[in-house]
Amino acid sequence: MGKQWIKGSVLFLLMVAAPFFVSLYYVNIFTEILIFGIFAISLNILVGQTGLVSLGHAAFFGAGAYATGLAASHLSTNVFLTIAIGMLLAFLLAILIGFVSTKAHGFYFLMLTLACSQMVYSIIYQWTDVTGGSNGLSGIPAPSLFGDFLLSNQVFIYYFVLVVFAIVMIVVNRLLHSPLGYVFIGIKENEDRMKSIGYNTTFYKNISFLIAGTLGGLAGSLYVFFNGFVAPTDVYWTVSGSVLIMVLVGGAGTLWGPVIGAAFIVVLETIISSYTESWMMIIGTAFILFTIFAPSGIAGLFSNLTGRIFKTRPKPVVEDYVEQAIEPIKQQSKING
Repeated sequence: MGKQWIKGSVLFLLMVAAPFFVSLYYVNIFTEILIFGIFAISLNILVGQTGLVSLGHAAFFGAGAYATGLAASHLSTNVFLTIAIGMLLAFLLAILIGFVSTKAHGFYFLMLTLACSQMVYSIIYQWTDVTGGSNGLSGIPAPSLFGDFLLSNQVFIYYFVLVVFAIVMIVVNRLLHSPLGYVFIGIKENEDRMKSIGYNTTFYKNISFLIAGTLGGLAGSLYVFFNGFVAPTDVYWTVSGSVLIMVLVGGAGTLWGPVIGAAFIVVLETIISSYTESWMMIIGTAFILFTIFAPSGIAGLFSNLTGRIFKTRPKPVVEDYVEQAIEPIKQQSKING
């Protein structure tokens, strides 16, 4: 844990110093990477930790973005209040979609999340008086931090997003190493076994869905302040597909993998789209190659490479997590005879 804190602190300090050494163009790219990193982390809680492959995560991203944008335009520009409203709407939407979707398994779960997401997209697209319809929601004022202090330029927004990103990483890391995180992993590895030892897996899958959806709403809230605009295309199913690619390319089930995947896709998209209109084909090809030759993602490749260099044997982490999670059940069983 000590080495991880040191590495994380060094990386955070480097990110703090970045605006002093790079142009505003790269600061904007870094901000986008951090926002989509949070978005990918939220989906990773479902896909990588709980084993629930969702293709409707853009609904929470869009809900957070639109709620925050509307609150900033009509209620208050206070960044904490507007983000709280965005996360609250995403939370409520996750309760509704999760209640329906977690009753299904596998392919049917994926299709239910996709269908629910498209329903949200349809509502946003057709509710022209509130959301602006196909024209999107524009004219969103700059957020205020404390009093009259506005996050009026991209550097201020970058630092704010960086702090939020750091907090999210710390909280998610603690979550995944908590008993609740171990239960999520146990459901992913063997749901039937978790049921047999007394866990209500449907309840815990709903908890995972709520956490992931709320964090997805947080990413949408940050995105609308960064971009100053949100459109129905940000809620379309292709956005869910893009963030799923980020998770799988970076390394599902790891802490930093989704962030690495987000950085890879954002940078690749930014560079390639400036040279050719066929950038989606190239990203699709990269995804296919990773799926076939590196299913554990970039994080897995790095772990294997360092393992070969330093001759370290991988620890059976998942098994330890599951055993620690079910230990209280075993002890209670012995007490009850």
